[in-house]
Amino acid sequence: MGDTVCAGFPSPAEDIHAKRIDLNEQLVKHPQATFLLRVAGDSMREAGIFDGDVLVVDRAVRPRHRHIVVATIDNDFTVKYLHKRQGQLRLVAANPTYPDIVPREGQVMQVWGVVTACIKQFPV
Repeated sequence: MGDTVCAGFPSPAEDIHAKRIDLNEQLVKHPQATFLLRVAGDSMREAGIFDGDVLVVDRAVRPRHRHIVVATIDNDFTVKYLHKRQGQLRLVAANPTYPDIVPREGQVMQVWGVVTACIKQFPV
């Protein structure tokens, strides 16, 4: 991945080369299947995903157990951990104040895409 910056002790300035990092190249593996979605809420805070963050969601990635996914429940979107065990699906928040989501009979739950990155912005 492009240039690095030391998060410990400072590095001499001449060690930093001004090579541009292409975010599309770094974050988007399947351009036709990748979407950016803004997070609303705090149900994934312990996964480092906070209100206002932007998620990179790839619909071409096959969802697996413990992936962070965007799912729909009766056409409402949510972001949660995917738990797949013995043919049962449930969505688990990364905040203990939120209950697991287990689809009830007649309810439609579908994994819409897999979260591959989270973009944070800081006030300036």
